[in-house]
Amino acid sequence: MPTVRPVTTTASATSVDLASPLTVPQLLRSAAPLEVLAGTAVRDRVARGRAYLRTVLADDERPVYGLKTGFGALVGFAGRTDDADQCDNTLAHLGAGQGPDLPLDIARASLLVRTWSLAQGLSGVSAHVVEGLAKMFATTFVPAVPRYGSVGASGDLIPLAYAAQALRGRGHAYLDGTRMPAFEALDRAGLSPLELDGRDALALVNGTSVTTAATALALSSVRASHRALTALTCLLVDVLGADPGFADPRLITAFGHTGAVDVASRMRTALEGCVPSGKRALQEPYSIRCSPQLLGAAEDALRYVDGVVAADLGGVSDNPLFFPGDDLVAHGGNFFGQPAAYAADVLAMVTASLGNLAERQLDLLVDPARNTGLPPMLAAGPGRQHGLQGVQLATTAFVAEIRRNVLPASTQSLPTNLHNQDVVPFGTQAALRSYDLAALLRLLCGSLALGLRQAVHVGGRRPAAPRCATLLDALAEAIEPVDPDRPLDEDVRVAADVVVDGEW
Repeated sequence: MPTVRPVTTTASATSVDLASPLTVPQLLRSAAPLEVLAGTAVRDRVARGRAYLRTVLADDERPVYGLKTGFGALVGFAGRTDDADQCDNTLAHLGAGQGPDLPLDIARASLLVRTWSLAQGLSGVSAHVVEGLAKMFATTFVPAVPRYGSVGASGDLIPLAYAAQALRGRGHAYLDGTRMPAFEALDRAGLSPLELDGRDALALVNGTSVTTAATALALSSVRASHRALTALTCLLVDVLGADPGFADPRLITAFGHTGAVDVASRMRTALEGCVPSGKRALQEPYSIRCSPQLLGAAEDALRYVDGVVAADLGGVSDNPLFFPGDDLVAHGGNFFGQPAAYAADVLAMVTASLGNLAERQLDLLVDPARNTGLPPMLAAGPGRQHGLQGVQLATTAFVAEIRRNVLPASTQSLPTNLHNQDVVPFGTQAALRSYDLAALLRLLCGSLALGLRQAVHVGGRRPAAPRCATLLDALAEAIEPVDPDRPLDEDVRVAADVVVDGEW
């Protein structure tokens, strides 16, 4: 049985302090057991919010959505008078999700985002809710949450309802990666079922935490692939003996875009020592010559997504919000995930462009008409062997799959909930789609990396730039040459691990 570590007040590299803003690296760590700290400042502000809520509820003249009322389009009707019943009233009707479970890292990261939001003291939740969530993170408990059902407007209502129910011991959950009834997972983890009243239940579901978490995780993955593809482009230039002058600082500065300037600077550092072979045409294909402009535009777009994710991680997503100092119960729309919807759609477009670049560079590399005389498909013995032919076919399929899924979700608003939610952002769909596409981009980077490793084996020159040579050596150490042919699915994944997870 996993041991539940007590929540302390000393932060570490494997802890999250709810008194400080959340970061994307913390979300990445939340998939594993993590110490979540709820210190005195957090406890005090949660207590103040809860005390103020009790004051408001004692005033029969003050309406409070979800406590004295029904939900959504039924706000004009009275809710249940018993707190426990109102909790059930909140969660039961939201048990309408379908499809496979969310990836476990998204489910855990979503709850970390939700915990941070509740810990700001503006939601009026019970202190034991924040404390219970903090204890959960010290274990491997993960709610089983179906993928489909959220429109990302009144928060991620349906997926977060499943998470809340699992924390109560209802539905299903995972422990150590094994799916089981939630009450059993709680028991094995040494956790007690979370007791919720109506406000606690509504606060748990009335936020865009799934959307935010999935966007943040997708962003992290795409950023890593962007760095990898920048390094692989440099390696391609060096292996082919191309002229690195396309990254000249005077040329790129004249282009006028910050992202391109920064990417080209990194490329020049990686290509330092690279000498053109003199065997290439005066101007390279755009997949090489225009790479600083393409990768730079991607960098600019990713910086926009960085800002949206940072704002979402540092903001409170709930309705209503309670401001004791101003004696204000604010009913509004802080659960409306439009910023993340736009950001996730931008992320998908960036992924498509980067994936296309990787596929085009691999296509150049396997083509004897454009690869400075290397054998077709980088086969060690063309005809008797087929080298990267299967991998190149697969990359075409990956790019097609990405392109098919790039249609913006944020523009697909449909009215629902008796037109209470007459506009919706569909940020959840955008975020989950971007998360999926990021995994394909990672494989495209691995495919190109495998091709570059093979290119040197079949006659490509060893890189002259020390940084490029170091990357090639890391690939060569991890992957044997394709000679003779063998299945390469695992090799692509290994190559992706080397280039995407490394620092180049």
